[in-house]
Amino acid sequence: MTKEKIINYLIAFTRIYLALYFILSGLAKINNLEIFAYSIENYKLFPIEIINILAITIPWIEIISGALLLLGIFIKENALIIASLLLVFTFAVISAVLRNLDIDCGCQGTLDGQKVGMLKIIENISLFIVAILSIRFPKQVLTFIKQF
Repeated sequence: MTKEKIINYLIAFTRIYLALYFILSGLAKINNLEIFAYSIENYKLFPIEIINILAITIPWIEIISGALLLLGIFIKENALIIASLLLVFTFAVISAVLRNLDIDCGCQGTLDGQKVGMLKIIENISLFIVAILSIRFPKQVLTFIKQF
């Protein structure tokens, strides 16, 4: 197996990990919308009027983009959506850390109860790098539907 092919498989596997991460995260949030809305509210970044809208739409964006990314459909576009979400999530976590908020990140619904902090920032940046790799190298192996 050539070095290029090995790298291609590694990028594909990281793309699949990212897709599954967002699918599972979205499903966990949908199963606990009220708790997810409360998590959004805890960041104190958005007016109360739009918190429910965010709590309802974000999980579906995560699930749909993750599923399409998993299937290899419109890899660049869905990786860009996920990268954009990760940027917003990372800035929200950084904002919470800078304001000394002791809150759960709300990242996987109620599955992990992870607090905002440097570990979460590092995790988000790592996932962002994976998304960027999928944007930069969309024609990978393990895509079930070829790009147009």
